[in-house]
Amino acid sequence: MGKNLYPAFGVLLVDDELPWLRSLSMTLEGPGGITNLYQCDDSRKVASVLEQNDIGLVLLDLTMPYLSGDQLLETIVTDYPHIRVIILSGMNQLETAVNCMRLGAFDYFVKTVDEERLVEGVRRAIRMIELEQENRAIRQRFFGNQLDSPEAFAAIITNNSAMRTRFQYLEAVASSRQPILVTGESGVGKELVAKAVHSLSHKSGALVSVNVAGLDDNVFADTLFGHVRGAFTGAESARKGMIEKAAEGTLFLDEIGDLSPASQVKLLRLLQDGEYYPLGSDQPKQMTARVVVATHANLEEKIATGGFRRDLYYRLIAHHVNLPPLRERKDDLPLLLDHFLTQAAAMLGKKKPTAPKELAVLLSTYSFPGNVRELEAMVYDAVSLHSAKTLSMKSFLERIGQQTEPSVQASAPLSDNPFAALENLPTLQQTGQFLVEEAMTRSSGNQSIAARLLGISQPALSKRLKQGRS
Repeated sequence: MGKNLYPAFGVLLVDDELPWLRSLSMTLEGPGGITNLYQCDDSRKVASVLEQNDIGLVLLDLTMPYLSGDQLLETIVTDYPHIRVIILSGMNQLETAVNCMRLGAFDYFVKTVDEERLVEGVRRAIRMIELEQENRAIRQRFFGNQLDSPEAFAAIITNNSAMRTRFQYLEAVASSRQPILVTGESGVGKELVAKAVHSLSHKSGALVSVNVAGLDDNVFADTLFGHVRGAFTGAESARKGMIEKAAEGTLFLDEIGDLSPASQVKLLRLLQDGEYYPLGSDQPKQMTARVVVATHANLEEKIATGGFRRDLYYRLIAHHVNLPPLRERKDDLPLLLDHFLTQAAAMLGKKKPTAPKELAVLLSTYSFPGNVRELEAMVYDAVSLHSAKTLSMKSFLERIGQQTEPSVQASAPLSDNPFAALENLPTLQQTGQFLVEEAMTRSSGNQSIAARLLGISQPALSKRLKQGRS
């Protein structure tokens, strides 16, 4: 079957009445957007359908010739415990419903129930199955410490174990229809993660990116939903929205934390209903794009201050990846430095310079408030000024020297007195020696870098080191 069907697993409809099967299929495909459907009008053939296809959900009629729905329910629960079953009955009988639930049915609906409730019940079952499948996939990947598609992450330069853990999680949830929330400081690579998710999803459509920061409500609606001709003054022709452009692909909404309250409502409805209305139209359109959103803001803090809707947050948090800042993955610095040197030299038409051995050590003492993007800018700046064989450290020293804030790497805020909690204070000489030893450790024994960390000259540091040895 086609690769863009929803859900990823099959939904089997079992009923001996063909007209009802056709009607149910149309209901699920139309308003429900559920397209990965199988039909069976002979209860004796259900077993073979389950054996030959990847079925995750069965909608089962109770009253059928040959094998009854009760008998099939018991068989499915016993032989296919991973498959969820929804019972559809022509009778509204409480005792029958309770009995079916005891036998292991996921839900029970009367055939005369309104269309919307039935579709929502099927969607709820699909979300539950997807969650169970994702949990199994996460466990398998974590225990096996494996990546099935490392090529999807090729643009993210890292050997860091924390980053690898996040890649494993993204592989496990890539096929889900639920949105993915990517958080992290500016410059950590959130857009690269969106591209990786799109690649992992194997969707036929495009990746469409929209930075929603600063968009007022009308512009946001027009950008996402598009409009029909005559929708407003100046709308002389129809225009597709980004959702339609991302059909069967991925829609990436960056800086989601800056959305206005009115736009947050529109996004919530889109995610809940899976459909939208182009401006000026009364005909709904189905959204077929996967949604990935990103923000550098702390959404929980925004919720507390009334800046972000709690219900939207819980809709987005279904799948969440927080990317660590560069200061927490400094083992990647040599790798990133070499990558950006190669990239910058090629772009600037220069031979790749050799980086001094102490450069990576120097960079490891810096907190990188701008993260990977800041390191990239540093390297491009240095290579653009480069003329000798070995890369000069001058521009790096100047950039790092401009940092006035204390390093975020510190285990306790430097504004607090680190000695306040001590019962016995070290002597001034001991304190100085401890600082010198820590600076030498952080600088891997490089006296020039250690002196910069301590705010003293290299001769002064050299003198202190000699005193410490004597």
